[in-house]
Order: sequence, then structure tokens, then C-alpha cells
Amino acid sequence: MASTQRSYYDILGVKRDATDDEIKKAYHKLARKYHPDAGGDEEKFKEINAAYEVLSDAQKRKQYDTFGQYASSSGFGGSGTPGGGWSYTSTGGMPNGWEEIFSQFAGFGGQGGGGSWADMFGGAARAGQQYQQPSQPRKGKDFKSTLHISFNEAFSGAQKKVKIKNPDTGDIEEIIVNIPAGAVDGGQMRYKRKGGVSPDGGERGDLLVVTKIKPHPLYTRKGANVLMELPVSISEAVLGAKIMVPTPEGGKIKISVPAGSQSGDEIVINGKGAPRVKKSGKGDLKITIKVVLPTKASSDVKAALKALDSAIAKDGESIRGTIENELKK
Repeated sequence: MASTQRSYYDILGVKRDATDDEIKKAYHKLARKYHPDAGGDEEKFKEINAAYEVLSDAQKRKQYDTFGQYASSSGFGGSGTPGGGWSYTSTGGMPNGWEEIFSQFAGFGGQGGGGSWADMFGGAARAGQQYQQPSQPRKGKDFKSTLHISFNEAFSGAQKKVKIKNPDTGDIEEIIVNIPAGAVDGGQMRYKRKGGVSPDGGERGDLLVVTKIKPHPLYTRKGANVLMELPVSISEAVLGAKIMVPTPEGGKIKISVPAGSQSGDEIVINGKGAPRVKKSGKGDLKITIKVVLPTKASSDVKAALKALDSAIAKDGESIRGTIENELKK
């Protein structure tokens, strides 16, 4: 009865006189198709690897062409097939008896006798020991590419065409990068199978696009929160004020600066920050008060400031109370 096992040539879909290049191309094509990471058949993938392990090596291929046709999965102990032995190909029925089988090998039985049965089995076993289960094809390297984007592109999201040069091949590939709303500085976007080429026919590596946000004249980011400084005058800080400020999304909002505000005080506007990339909602707009003092003072300004100090002192306030108390000790 004919065996159901296929030869290694049949597994790779090549002829017995196929060149090394034809065998390699056939293997790469099948490996990509049946690789488990790509949703392929794992058993089929192992079978393809086993065939390529033997046929890609000149010495192993020669031994396979010599012995493989008649060795069963329990015979010489080779690791070529998933069952652990050589594949068997029948072309119309088994030969009549072991003598007929071995008579086809020079030096064993028949007219070309001279070798012993022990030699025959010993040599075959040693040949089988050379073969090991081939490892799975390695994945290509992951590449990183930095994408510089504006504050507004990171805040609102954007779509950009980017040209990426593959260091392995030198090829330039254009890809569409979808920047999510709320993208952060140093954030990464992964593009499957856009990286390095596998050295042995496996899956390509990935491309990691890293976002780098350009500085903005007014805003900075801390996660989904947007930070800004609000300069106020001495009188605005002391008396309080209502000031119109721009928001990161392009709108305007009027905020109240409390009377008696100090430099470093913070006003928080909830929900006016950037979108949260992996969560719903938005961050906050955090406004830091910065009291601006004049660097140059006219005589009128100096007089007004002295009058202010005198008035504050009469009200019983001391700006250096703790220091003055320590000096009196």
C-alpha cells in the first residue's frame, strides 16, 4: 500500500532537481504563509522547516536522496518529519523483501556485497543523528523612528505621511501615521511588519514611531494636563482681577485671579486639558500665577510703591514678620 507521507520535495512544492535558490524561495514563501504568528498552521510550519533543514544542506540532501526513499519513520532515527523519521515515497509498491531493498545500495547484499548488515544499520543511524529539528525562523529587528509634531497636532490629533528608510534594505517606504488626540511627548505607535527583514524567512520586525512634541510659546504638557503661566501685575495680585486667557483647543475663557494672589498660586480649569489617549475625558488646564515686578521704575512708580509699603505697614501687615521676630531674639 502506498504511504501517505510526502517527500520533502513535495512538502516544499519543488522538483527533485530544484536548485538551491528555488528551494530557498519556496521555503520563504511557505514559511510566511504558515507561520503561527501570522495565523498559520503550526504543524504545517514545522513540516516545512524540517524539509528545508535537509534540502538546504548539500550533504544532508545527498544522504536524503540516497536513503530517504526507503527509510520509515521508525527506521534510521532521523528528525526530518514530524514523526521523527525520514519521509517515505512509494512509486507503486514495496520491493519484495529486505534483500531486494538493500541490493539497491552499493556494497550491501546482491552482487555488490562486501558490507555487513551491522555496517548498514550503524552508518544509517549515524547519518540520522546529524539531523536536528530546525529552529523557527527569527523575527526581524524592530526599528524606531522619531516623528516631530506640533503642540496642536499632539493635542487634537493629526494624520501625516511619513517616509521611512529601511536600514536593512535601503528601501524608502511611505506610511500613513495616525497621531491620536492627546499624544504625549515620547509616546510610541507600533506598526506591525514594517521593521527589519528576517535573516531566515521569518516575520518582519515592527516599526515604532516615537512622537516628539515641539515647544509651544504658551503651553507645556504633563500627561493630559496642560500647563501655562499667567503674568499679573502687583495691583492685580493684591486686588484680584478677571482676565481673559486662550485655551489649548483654540477658545477663550475668563478666569478670576483671587485678591491677595502670590506667585506660584495655581488656578485649575477642569476638563480644558488634552484628551486622554487610553481613557475617556480630558485633563485639566493648570494656570500658575506669576506676579511681575517692574525692572525699571520712574519717580512716580517709586513714590507709589513707597506709599503702598507705608499703607500696608499701617494696616499691621508685615511681609517679613518671621524674619523680624528672629532678629529681635
